[in-house]
Amino acid sequence: MSTLPISLSDILAAQQRIAGHVHHTPIVRCQTLSMLCGCSLGLKGEHLQRSGSFKLRGALNRLCQLSPAEKARGVVAFSSGNHAQGVALAARICGLPAVIVMPSDAPKVKLDATRGYGAEVVLYDRQREDREALARKLCDERGAVLVPPFDDPHIMAGQGTVGLEILADVPSVDTLLIPIGGGGLISGIAMAVKSQRPSVRVIGIEPEVADDALRSRKAGQIVRIAQPQTIADGVATQAVGRLTFPVMQALVDDIVTVSESAVAAALGLVLTRAKQVIEPTAALGVAALLSGRCRLP
Repeated sequence: MSTLPISLSDILAAQQRIAGHVHHTPIVRCQTLSMLCGCSLGLKGEHLQRSGSFKLRGALNRLCQLSPAEKARGVVAFSSGNHAQGVALAARICGLPAVIVMPSDAPKVKLDATRGYGAEVVLYDRQREDREALARKLCDERGAVLVPPFDDPHIMAGQGTVGLEILADVPSVDTLLIPIGGGGLISGIAMAVKSQRPSVRVIGIEPEVADDALRSRKAGQIVRIAQPQTIADGVATQAVGRLTFPVMQALVDDIVTVSESAVAAALGLVLTRAKQVIEPTAALGVAALLSGRCRLP
């Protein structure tokens, strides 16, 4: 693991750095879901995190390490939702300006939330404009720091604090099912968990129509796909990250895919039986269990 871009010590340092600003989220239990999935199922409640997702962890870890001069110039990020809100809130916590590049057709609730945290929102046309190029142009013009959504060691380490909390709350855990978008969450959690409990299985879950991580795993190199259209928009990425990929190759035990109908069915069950209001991406693990795509030991 010494050649990988993050280590357990990075994640432990991130945990100390962001303590007091993020919630230690609960493990939600539902007897009906456990019965249907054929296991003792625990749902890590990151939907109860500040800003509504785990994204605050990585963003805050990144922003806390900026120099005074960098903080004065501010940050720029690009996102259609969760990363936007995470960076916006992290910037407010750190007392620095933030500009978020968001698509003009992003849900109004996400645009309002991002602005509500105090960030400046710059809209773009996702059909005609390159959001990353626009973000980099803004960084050049303002001298700001770019905060990427996943392909950054500080972001990855921050997301890895989810894994530390899982081990603390469920020492007997034997399998983790984690959605894969760009790979920041699963690479951080895998490093946090495998460094301490190598026997824990880490399995990534993707929609069938957004299977870039699975294709990359099989090819042994990063494979880029066309822009996927999936209900699980939180993982609708075209490729995993240059830094996240080697961690995933080294530490993730398997990657499986699920159908759109399986995600919708799992989402409905979590809403109606566990009484948890989540986004479709958060239902990927449950979908993999219910559809038989992931079999537990």
